[in-house]
Amino acid sequence: MKPSARRTVSKAIPIKANNAALFRLMERLYAHRYALFGYQFPRQLVCILNQISDGALLFDIPIYLFAMNRTLLGCFAFPLLAAAQIHFVEHTVATGIAGGYHVAAADLNHDGKPDLIAVGLNTPELAWYENLTWERHLIARNLPRMVVNCAAVEVNGQTQIVLVTAFAMQAKDVIGVISVLTPTTDPRELWTIQEVDRLPTAHRVRVADIDGSGKPVVIVAPLNGAKAAPPDYRDLTPLAYYVPGEWKRHEIKPENFGLVHGIWITDWDGNKRDAILTAGFEGIQLFRFTAKNEWTRTELARGDPSPWPKSGAGEIAVGHLGSERFLVSIEPFHGSQVVVYRSQNGKWTRQVIDDSLVNGHTIQIIDADGDGRDEIVASCQGNTVRNLYLYHADDPAGQHWSRRIIDNGGMSGATCVVADLNGDHRPDLACIGSTANLKWYENR
Repeated sequence: MKPSARRTVSKAIPIKANNAALFRLMERLYAHRYALFGYQFPRQLVCILNQISDGALLFDIPIYLFAMNRTLLGCFAFPLLAAAQIHFVEHTVATGIAGGYHVAAADLNHDGKPDLIAVGLNTPELAWYENLTWERHLIARNLPRMVVNCAAVEVNGQTQIVLVTAFAMQAKDVIGVISVLTPTTDPRELWTIQEVDRLPTAHRVRVADIDGSGKPVVIVAPLNGAKAAPPDYRDLTPLAYYVPGEWKRHEIKPENFGLVHGIWITDWDGNKRDAILTAGFEGIQLFRFTAKNEWTRTELARGDPSPWPKSGAGEIAVGHLGSERFLVSIEPFHGSQVVVYRSQNGKWTRQVIDDSLVNGHTIQIIDADGDGRDEIVASCQGNTVRNLYLYHADDPAGQHWSRRIIDNGGMSGATCVVADLNGDHRPDLACIGSTANLKWYENR
């Protein structure tokens, strides 16, 4: 399952017959102005019209015209109203996950509901939690320290897990084991495990359909190169992919240089071919697999302009405000800044929307209110700040953002994933962190 926001669409609200003519008049008057900002006519105003009774219609029209005009004229009231409607209820799935570092969502028992796979750096086991009772099932035990990342991939109708263990910050200290885990007849029992490669400092695992064939490959991103040493980590950093079933390493070139921490998979060109975005000391890079079976690498942004090794970015995600795409990153590596990039005249303009994170470690995109305008989720990994934040664009262009707390003091998030966990067609959050816990946040 790709680490991307699962988008939802709000159901249309029927317009009462006695308000239909008035609605059409208002829509003609205001639709042109509203369309300039890429919105559909706001469903909140349909609710307003439906609340006007026949007897009070003439009295109420000026009031609601004022509300409508205020909403459309500046386009501030609608985004703020949407933000106020977002509400998360936290639920604890598990505790005692030492060094909680990564969570993935995948339907492991094929019952139509995404389950959660939890990874802890200092936990020599891999377990999954069955949706929605969250019963724990052990996948593998006695794993080499440190267990760092995983991803689930469908292979011939069967779900397999690609797992990275034996992680360390430097290649000289680690072997970097990449393994494939396969369930027996019952996924609640221990899975079989097969080592398929060794790639030092292997750190991130994702699934991507790089050629648009519908047959995904597994992307593995090491943290740095074989000769890299702190604090600069100056060396070429490999990036690789594996074809399920074959499990042979294919190198992606040209390579990044310096430490690479974040990775994001997205259909960048809208051609059903997934691209790879990376975040590291060099900044934000875009990798695309072309129709000629070649890789291209494009620099999108340099990230934090501070001198190396405080330069670049540590995490990357891609979101949308209506039809407009934006990038969001944590800068620099394990940094304090949440940074939004918007495309202007062919260039990505950098805007810091928060500079108060402590050891920022995860960034996610979620359309929590189903309005087609993505919110940003960010958190810190550490013991000083244990908050989970939500950022909402307060204007159509995304020039101003507001922040609110989803979890105050109970989650030091290393990774968050977005999935509809309770089947209500609204995207929920699941996060794991150095607070040694795994939680899911129900989007109500």
